[in-house]
Formats: sequence, C-alpha cells, structure tokens
Amino acid sequence: MVMNASVIIPTYNRKSILEKCLKALEKQILNDVISDYEIVVVDDGSTDGTPSWIKSNSEILPHVVLYEQEHSGPALGRNLGVMKSKYEIIIFIDSDLIVLEDFLICHVNKLSSSWKKNNKKCFTYGSVINTSNFENPESEKYKLTDVSFAYFATGNVAISKELLLNVGLFDNSFSLYGWEDLELGERLKKIGTKLVKCPKAVGFHWHPPFDCGQIKSLISQEKERARMALLFYKKHSNLRVRFMIQLTPIHNLLWEIMCLGGFITINKLFPLLKFLIYSGRNRMALEIVRIPLNLIYVRELRKLI
Repeated sequence: MVMNASVIIPTYNRKSILEKCLKALEKQILNDVISDYEIVVVDDGSTDGTPSWIKSNSEILPHVVLYEQEHSGPALGRNLGVMKSKYEIIIFIDSDLIVLEDFLICHVNKLSSSWKKNNKKCFTYGSVINTSNFENPESEKYKLTDVSFAYFATGNVAISKELLLNVGLFDNSFSLYGWEDLELGERLKKIGTKLVKCPKAVGFHWHPPFDCGQIKSLISQEKERARMALLFYKKHSNLRVRFMIQLTPIHNLLWEIMCLGGFITINKLFPLLKFLIYSGRNRMALEIVRIPLNLIYVRELRKLI
C-alpha cells in the first residue's frame, strides 16, 4: 500500500537555515511504501527574503509548495499547512531541522505499521539532536541533553491528517511563543492516542551558538511563554498540565533556591557567561543562563495568575 506524506514547515525569518532544511528534504529516498511527498512551507510574514528565495529556486525545490500569511504565529501556520496539504500522512518539522535521506521512509514505515494496530489513533515521534554546527549539522552526536520527555511536539512528528482534523487542529489563540503543540497533545492524549517512538527518523535541530546578545530576546521569550502557559492551563486545568507549565509550589521553590531568592541574576552572571563564551563553551553558558531565565518565567506566571 502506497502512503505519501505532506511535510508541514512554518517559518519566520529563518532563511539561511531553511535553505539547508529544504535541500535536505529534497534528497529523500523513496520506495514502494512512499512514492511521493510534498513540502508545505508556510511563511509567517518573514522580512528576510524567504518567500522570494523559495520562488526563485523552484527548479531545485520541486516538492516545495509555498503559502504566505501575515505574522500570526506557528499555530495558524501549521493549520494552514494541514488544510492545504494533499496527503494523508502529515509530518511536522521546524524550519531549522536538517534531516537524513531516509527520514520520510522511517516515519512512513513506522506509522503505517502502527496504523494496523491502532486504527490511525497514533503518531510517530522522531529523534531530535541539537547542534550549533551550521556547516555540518549532521556530524553532531546524540547527547544526554537531547532526551525529550514531551508527549507531542512538532519538531519531528508524523500523524494522520484525519486524526488531526477530528481532534480540532492547533488552537490559533496560541499566537505567542510556546505550548501550542503540547496543548494539541493534551487533546490527543484524552482520546487515547498512542505515541510511537521512531528513533531512526533523525533530525538535527540547529540553533546559533549562544552569546550575550541573545539574552534580551530570551527574556522576552520566557514572558511570552508564561502568557501562553496560562492559556494552556485555562483550557486543561489538571495536575499534569500544572507540572508541565511549572505551576506548582515545587517549581517555584526550586528556581527560587537555585537563584538564591533572586540574588543570582543574569546581570550578575554576565562576567561568567562572557568568559565561557570566550573559551568556546557556549553550550555551558546557555545551560547556566537557563537557571535565572526559569525564575523569570515562573515569577511571570505567578504574576499573571
């Protein structure tokens, strides 16, 4: 039985890494299970020339179908991509994910075999390896920090279009950063949808090496994440979601202790961060700055509640 796939990619000002993402997807191996695929790119109002680059390179991007929308967030973009897609298997990836040539085959093979057991009420979840290596992201090795405990995240997942439509797609209210995929996952979980691990469907998630110039946007991101977390909790007021969004006394106490009640701030960490970055230990600097960023997030969430 031939089962083709639509890859849905929302993007916003990611032109340089999106080029690598799309070129990797154009190299996919096909077989008797998957004979065709499309790459549905939804540009979310980019200002970096993304749409014009795609249009001018249509010869090397034969599988790419481009749609454009005003800047409205990834939830709306993914929904548009699903509605415009022409195949039953939907694969969500981010626009900064570089995949191997057997990526689609791995997802389709695993999902099609799982459909026989679960009547399409399942989805496959691939592996995501984080990297800052722009020139050769595929050389990155799997690390302990790459382990994910998320139930449903759109960085690398394949699912039935029919199931998505039945459960109601993504909630467009999630117009800022964070939680729209986990909220959809909560609805999928409630109807008994099974997560099927698909570790051979590997994607390399690129992000630039951390530097202090990113801190302002990271702080804004945490405040947006807190606002969307509150929306998530209002839709699903259960204990599982409280733990997911860190709306518990345990999480409050944890980050207050880790930051000594707010004594350890990003500004006070600046000299250490600069030293680590200068020494080439950008990843360690990022992990350290995540500690006060988490305090900013939980305090913002408490303020909103």
